[in-house]
Amino acid sequence: MSDPVTLKPAAQAEAREALQHAVATLNTIILGKSDKVDLALATLLAGGHLLIEDVPGVGKTTMARALAVVMGLDFARVQFTSDLLPSDVTGVSVFNKVDASFAFHRGPIFTQMLLADEVNRATPKAQSALLEGMQERQVTVDGERHPLPAPFFVVATQNPADQIGTYALPESQLDRFLMAISLGYPDAKSERALLNGLRPGQSLAQRSASLNPEMILLLQRMAQAVAVADPLLDYLQALIDHTRQSPAFVTGLSPRAAIALATAARAFAFLKGRDNVFPDDLQAVFAAVAGHRLQSTARTDHANAWERAQDVLDAVAIP
Repeated sequence: MSDPVTLKPAAQAEAREALQHAVATLNTIILGKSDKVDLALATLLAGGHLLIEDVPGVGKTTMARALAVVMGLDFARVQFTSDLLPSDVTGVSVFNKVDASFAFHRGPIFTQMLLADEVNRATPKAQSALLEGMQERQVTVDGERHPLPAPFFVVATQNPADQIGTYALPESQLDRFLMAISLGYPDAKSERALLNGLRPGQSLAQRSASLNPEMILLLQRMAQAVAVADPLLDYLQALIDHTRQSPAFVTGLSPRAAIALATAARAFAFLKGRDNVFPDDLQAVFAAVAGHRLQSTARTDHANAWERAQDVLDAVAIP
């Protein structure tokens, strides 16, 4: 973690201002979903990856494209289908007859922001093509390692698991996503604007970037320099311990999930302009970070991830 003192104050101020401009711009594209925009940006600031699960037509792909444009990131999209191969994502080595050698042709994962669209419509074998890149920021093909660009950010969308032609993401894949969110239906005012012909997503090509990759890397360093006091860590550990002791869950949250919570809370606090993490910051990210990592023991439990996470927050008092 970089010491924020070593960062130029002018550069910090410029990056913070650009970040707030990005927030405002995204809220003109993704209407009525400011809380989801905040969580998506916090994921990026934390250096994590984002999973968006919802029914078709609510703006999942639009959000991913808007993030890429506003962040000023190189963007690639892979439509995950049942016949997708891992090499369609990572790339493949092709034999060159001229010099009798293999040349590696990079796949779409070699970008700064990858949209894995409808990721759960591909087989688990194809889904696994993302694992190494998401965790290690590299791809290994034929024993050779190929580093990915920095920053590297995966936004994956998936349809509800009960829809036809979907494959459930395994726990190891879900754990690679820092946050999982659901956009939900728009409010009445936002939907009326859409019905009146407003198409904010169609104007993305004409919009200018608020940030650039260098600024994002700087913002990520600044976000991880946000202080977390011991009482806040006590609260975080109490939440983690409750999930491990509660009979409501198959397994409790892992140490990696605990680190993810601390990282996400720092990023959210930074996004809100704070230099210290408050309990409100941890509560704001808890459902998005923990919900997809918690599995209910009751087969008849139809509560969604937010409701399960909210039960944990309700059960644990703030120290």
